[in-house]
Amino acid sequence: MTDDTQQTPPSGESGQPSQSSQASALGAFSDQLANAFERASRSIVSIAARPRQSASGVLWQADSGEVVIVTADHVLEREDDITVILPEGHVIKATLAGRDPSTDLAVLRLPGGDPGEAVTPIEVNDGLKVGHLALAIGRPTEGGPRVSFGVVSAVEGPRRSGHGAQIEGIIFADVTLYPGFSGGPLVGLDGKMVGLTSSRLTRQSAALPLATVRRVVGALLTHGRMRRGYLGVGAQQIPLPTALAQKVGSQQESALLVLTVEADSPAEKGGILIGDLIVSINGQSVTGVDGLRGALAGAAPGQPLTLKLLRGGEPTDASVTVGERA
Repeated sequence: MTDDTQQTPPSGESGQPSQSSQASALGAFSDQLANAFERASRSIVSIAARPRQSASGVLWQADSGEVVIVTADHVLEREDDITVILPEGHVIKATLAGRDPSTDLAVLRLPGGDPGEAVTPIEVNDGLKVGHLALAIGRPTEGGPRVSFGVVSAVEGPRRSGHGAQIEGIIFADVTLYPGFSGGPLVGLDGKMVGLTSSRLTRQSAALPLATVRRVVGALLTHGRMRRGYLGVGAQQIPLPTALAQKVGSQQESALLVLTVEADSPAEKGGILIGDLIVSINGQSVTGVDGLRGALAGAAPGQPLTLKLLRGGEPTDASVTVGERA
């Protein structure tokens, strides 16, 4: 006689997690999020430098060891009378060390040099990957920090900002940047900063990577601004016939036609003429305007560049010393 009686396996023995184990895992994950938020919040400040809406900033330790405040440039609508609320609630007046609208970054200095033990610079983590979970944290009011949560959906770059500045990349994360969040950190589940958020970078929630923050902060603390080189030419990409490319030992299919040369510019001083074709700079092919910008992005003012030109169909070289755009 066949026994068709089926016995229900005890909870958890069917291969599926029990409700209690699921609740325990969710509780542990929730605690991890809360700990990450608490850890990062010790280094996030509120900045009042525009009417009605305060913004966020991050306590950052520069390469020199100085602790400064890093924030988004667009939230500073005035350059003096900048009020900062520190994490423990102390109110101070900060001074502008430098700003760079092209990367939407600015640096503020704390008063008195030594910020004291109460000021904790944020910890950073360079191991960000697409798919990581992240928190966007801001301190838009004196009432304390706020947070949103999401996943890093993409990291694109290097690329150029809307102002033409070179940026090592853009971090896209499915987080909500509430009003006043710009200038705050994007942090991982360990509570360490992986990027600096800004609502001006793109139309989506985005953040600047640590590489850009480090580079720009260093330049702003040294020079008070980003020193960007220029040649003083207006140029347009045009096709480069094979016969002309062969004259300069190149296989590229386009070059830059010089349309204008600014008076008293580095280009004019270097002998660049209207009608010249710029084929390469320091041995690197230039096939379009982005190539010219890329060459200048990596060149410091005062640095000499060798330009390979085609003038009247014949190859020639020109040496141009990079100028500094005011």
